[in-house]
Amino acid sequence: MKLKDRRTKVLITALALIVVAATAYVLVSRDEQQALAVRQAEIAARSRQVMPFDLERTTHRFAKSATGGMQTVTSDDPADAEQVTLIREHLTEEAAGFGSGDYGDPASIHGGEMPGLRDLEQGHSRIDIRYTELPAGARITYATTDASLVEALHAWFDAQVTDHGQHAEHG
Repeated sequence: MKLKDRRTKVLITALALIVVAATAYVLVSRDEQQALAVRQAEIAARSRQVMPFDLERTTHRFAKSATGGMQTVTSDDPADAEQVTLIREHLTEEAAGFGSGDYGDPASIHGGEMPGLRDLEQGHSRIDIRYTELPAGARITYATTDASLVEALHAWFDAQVTDHGQHAEHG
């Protein structure tokens, strides 16, 4: 076989392998997207059992910082007094629970194996947790000097954003 023919054969084989790999990636990616959509629907259903406000009319934001981060929930309509009140009541209770190591609500929504959850429960006494009212809702601020807890908070924030899909965002 001539050198040119061998090169052509190698090139065709390489291209065929690339096509097979790309097809497999697309199929796996599609399956992962479908699985994520199913999980997000399950999370939304469980969230409605725990959170008194309407997920469709509110937005969760999770902003990471060097010492932890902020979890903010606001009404999409700042004039919706009912949603604002429900957000504030819920986050007041959550901040108090988190401060004493009770992460039962997130566990019931996301599952006990949620990233960061066990570390936050065990290290709660080393996290400063503060509740603040905002014009359209409320915020919980988490601060710690423990690098492993900052890491746990960031993992927990990422899981929240992924699980809540359209109802949550970074920032």
